[in-house]
Amino acid sequence: MTEPGLDIRGFVASDGYPLHVAVWPAATPVRGLVVVVHGVQSHSGWYHRLGRTLASSGYLAAFPDRRGSGANSKDRGHTRSAGRLIQDLVEWLQTLRQENPRLPTALAGISWGAKLVAIVAGRHPELVDAIALICPGLHPRVGVSGTERLRIAWAFLTNPRKTFPIPLSDPALFTANPEGQAFIAADPLSLREGTAGLLAASFVIDRLVSRSPARIRQPALLMLAGQDRIVDNGRTLEYFGKLASADRQVLEYPEGHHTLEFEPDPTRYALDLVTWLDRHLVS
Repeated sequence: MTEPGLDIRGFVASDGYPLHVAVWPAATPVRGLVVVVHGVQSHSGWYHRLGRTLASSGYLAAFPDRRGSGANSKDRGHTRSAGRLIQDLVEWLQTLRQENPRLPTALAGISWGAKLVAIVAGRHPELVDAIALICPGLHPRVGVSGTERLRIAWAFLTNPRKTFPIPLSDPALFTANPEGQAFIAADPLSLREGTAGLLAASFVIDRLVSRSPARIRQPALLMLAGQDRIVDNGRTLEYFGKLASADRQVLEYPEGHHTLEFEPDPTRYALDLVTWLDRHLVS
């Protein structure tokens, strides 16, 4: 899955877990850093075109794979806590900023990854200068049933590594593009099952997300797909309107589907993101 210009970097979290990070080095002059957090099923390999566009526009683009996801094979589909997932992202941001102390940093969250972005931006404003929420899963239309939640809760207490299907098995939920659907269906690194530990952590993260708007004061961009079958756009707009940030912008793609990377013109949203970063991060 490696492409020309893409660097694969190893990063070891404070608990010793080795994390895979896809890094697109920026063209000069370097304008800033962008850390992109993927969704619950996806991974860094879904977003090569976004990475190339950011890099060619002068942004060092880093795509860390969540522990147990993507190229991180250890403890596949598992985490011990919500706090551990949050800390992984904080530690990577700290490392990246220490290596590039003069560059501004944007944090972008795609789908489920936007939950971590909202929490970290609110808790650690010193690490995040701007945020972008891309078809964010803050208020999903797809989820587990109440009965399944009880089963997950019981398993978390008795067998936290017991696996459950992630309710996103149909590639058509992500895109109407046949090539994109085929890619998702055949992708060996997509996460199709999660442990009770991961799913319980996701429930905790949902509660933390609901408390985050008053803390988020950075410039914020929201990108929505009009044909999104995963995200409740109406409730997401309401959430976005509650952010404490005085600088909020919404971009909508009426014909777009959940994963904008698989749209007929995937560079459109990537270039829109670059334009917004140029105006709100660099300036």
